[in-house]
Amino acid sequence: MTDLLASRRILETLVAFDTTSHRSNLALIEWVEAYLADHGVASVRMPDDSGLKANLFATCGPAVEGGVILSGHSDVVPVAGQDWTSDPWVVREADGRLYGRGTSDMKAFIALALAWVPKFVSASRPVHLAISYDEEVGCAGAPAMIARMAKTIPAPRCAIVGEPSLMRVVTGHKGIAVHEVTVRGHEAHSSLVDQGLSANMVAVRLMAQLADLAEELERRADAGNGFDPPQATLTIGEMEGGTAANILAGHARFVFDLRCPPNEDAAAILAPFRRTCEGMDAQMKARFPGTGVRLERRSGTCAMTPEGSDDAVAFVRALTGENAPPLQVSYAAEGGQFQQAGFPTVICGPGSIEQAHQPDEWIALSQLEAGARFMDRLAEALT
Repeated sequence: MTDLLASRRILETLVAFDTTSHRSNLALIEWVEAYLADHGVASVRMPDDSGLKANLFATCGPAVEGGVILSGHSDVVPVAGQDWTSDPWVVREADGRLYGRGTSDMKAFIALALAWVPKFVSASRPVHLAISYDEEVGCAGAPAMIARMAKTIPAPRCAIVGEPSLMRVVTGHKGIAVHEVTVRGHEAHSSLVDQGLSANMVAVRLMAQLADLAEELERRADAGNGFDPPQATLTIGEMEGGTAANILAGHARFVFDLRCPPNEDAAAILAPFRRTCEGMDAQMKARFPGTGVRLERRSGTCAMTPEGSDDAVAFVRALTGENAPPLQVSYAAEGGQFQQAGFPTVICGPGSIEQAHQPDEWIALSQLEAGARFMDRLAEALT
């Protein structure tokens, strides 16, 4: 139980770092570096181009093959505009739950892994800790770290990505592609529509095509593919434009994400929309040279499939004690990136995705306890 109490204290520390994706995560990374150093574990920091964020990985135990990667992301989604009933950066316990941003997604898993470092360092096979940045904005941070790990660490038995799964084994997740559309119009008085070109009116037409595409994807879905919902999903998450009601809008912008099961190709799905954007861009420029439409992919990550995960599934099931069929999930994660690098990969972590990204995000204390049992069994299995 001492390790469980330690994980609770570490979780409180990690939640106190505001690592919203648009902010730096360096304070958290520095704290983890110091914690690992106190236990004799050297770590590798991999900063991003700005120097304001970093990945971190470390090996606990001997540098031999057959270990396990435990992976988690340090960033969290924003709390702005959400109706929290307590400070999101302070863990609050009530009704058998721990409330706070990141408690479920996914600082509890990181806290558990760190709390068990004193046991991992004395095992006969290693635990490789991997902490990433910018997972919440398209899994943008992890690839460089994963590539370096693939070149430098002894081949592990598997990678376990600790996304909240209620400690169920997950062998598949959807991929995601995030795109931004920017429309540049020509401002004029709104009564003089022939003398200007409204970016908002163009953006509305483009968004309508995406809404129609989302409905088409739902109609053609493979209901038996194991995902819920089964179809590739397309949603518009941000939109803005215009200056005033009586001005033809000079600018508009919207962002959408497309989440695809492994058998769907995001680029192929969006090809007709891309052609529409190109045609609209040419039409606009023919009227006003300074106008146009730009479609840009901002971020994205590949799907994860069950392929090659049989041994990893059997190993992780032995640690969780459950034997239900593996799940496939509709959210995107870094699992596909680890799999593409050649690591047999599963997702398994405490908490529920249903609490992730919500105001008053929480994790059940029973899930923290289940995660503690998992870490205990992992330490034993590697000894």
